Amino acid sequence: MKMKTLISASFAIAALALPASGHAAAIAQLKAFVNGNKTLSADFKQVVSNKGKREEASGRLEIARPGKFRWEYSKPYEQLIVGDGKTLWVYDKDLAQVTRKAQGAALGSSPAALLAGSNAIEQNYQLKEAGKTGEVEWLSASPKQADNSFSAIRMGFKANMLVEMELTDSFGNHTKVSFSAPQKNPALAASRFAFVPPKGVDVVSGD
Repeated sequence: MKMKTLISASFAIAALALPASGHAAAIAQLKAFVNGNKTLSADFKQVVSNKGKREEASGRLEIARPGKFRWEYSKPYEQLIVGDGKTLWVYDKDLAQVTRKAQGAALGSSPAALLAGSNAIEQNYQLKEAGKTGEVEWLSASPKQADNSFSAIRMGFKANMLVEMELTDSFGNHTKVSFSAPQKNPALAASRFAFVPPKGVDVVSGD
């Protein structure tokens, strides 16, 4: 199984331009992001590593609160993940297959649910300041529930923007996502968060 299938649903995720002011610490910037950005978009680069293996991917992220997102991989393979607020769609073009899941059950308290949702992040995660590396302020987020998919999450902010996320999941994968070219509150058409399976593809229901 490709590592992408282990982490794809989680990333429908992440984040960007923040309205917080000055040189606020990471937790303050995260809260400002969650509370102050209705829509956002950004390019991303993703690296997943596990036991010496490494996979790189890149694409584009779009979010519309509450609960809608579009996470689109363009390299090295094409894969589209869309959350329309009720259903999570994962379309793997290479496999000609679409996986459909109930969005709430699929994401739970994952970063995708937190960053695209409207609930306070403290409900599901214990937040701690994690220091500064260069110009990047870091926080760590520890899940309060043992059945969470992620055992460790770190978020790095620079100039009031989420520039990196690092996640360790229950499979032992370490995922690093870097964001660039962010746009705060762009006009995003509703159609960006709607998905209709292409003709001829298999549609399966996920667990």
